[in-house]
Amino acid sequence: MTVTLITGASEGIGRELARQLAETQGAALTLVLAARRGDVLEQVAVSLRGYGTRVECIPTDVGDRDQCRALIEQTIARCGRLDVLVHNAGVSAHANFEQVTEADLDWYADAMTINYWSVVWLTHAALAHLLAAGGLVVGVSSLAGLVGVPGRTAYCGTKFAMNGFLEALRCELGHKGLRVMLAYPGTVDTNLRKHGLGPGGTAPGVSMTRDDRAMSVQDCARHIRHGMERGKREVLMTPKARIGRWLRLIAPSVVDRMAMREIKNDYKP
Repeated sequence: MTVTLITGASEGIGRELARQLAETQGAALTLVLAARRGDVLEQVAVSLRGYGTRVECIPTDVGDRDQCRALIEQTIARCGRLDVLVHNAGVSAHANFEQVTEADLDWYADAMTINYWSVVWLTHAALAHLLAAGGLVVGVSSLAGLVGVPGRTAYCGTKFAMNGFLEALRCELGHKGLRVMLAYPGTVDTNLRKHGLGPGGTAPGVSMTRDDRAMSVQDCARHIRHGMERGKREVLMTPKARIGRWLRLIAPSVVDRMAMREIKNDYKP
């Protein structure tokens, strides 16, 4: 029996990844779903149990260190082990830094807490259990964690930090059997960007990036699931992303222009 914990599991990528794992693993899987809204988690759980999967729901605000620790403690108390920890919870953020006020720096810190510190807190609390299981840590990052994107100084900073932490963790503990995979979605057809942080710390209500070429959440989750199944170190989801990763080394200004084209004209600096 594999025990997999997914944060941010009430909607979007986390919800769809949970569905695909339940569909493919069925009764061989125990899913632990975490998000802030317990009522929505329970609705998700009902549909997943139809695959024969055991599902535990633990409402959690990953921006709270004590709740992160409690999430791991409750997972072990209910399930007895932890094999896979999927860091999917996150918040988007968009503001041109030149227009950022000193007060806005508070939500810069909030974004870092949710996107980076929660990963550190949860991984630390779960580490002994993951090592005992020869477990897997999955970080759902972003192409904005590989390439600086205009208007995303807050978001890019949080994702670059998460990537560095998880890559260092892999180097430190890979010889003890801990596996780490980083997934790098581009623009995905979810509401994350609309519900994220913007000037003044409020949700912008609209996406500030181009969504006309957004990947479906089903395809994104499928890429992540396949990467988990195949023991990948990282998952880049499109040919453009893979080319851009290497192009950055030899022609970085070209990658800068590619990043600029992803921003809607109304929000370009």
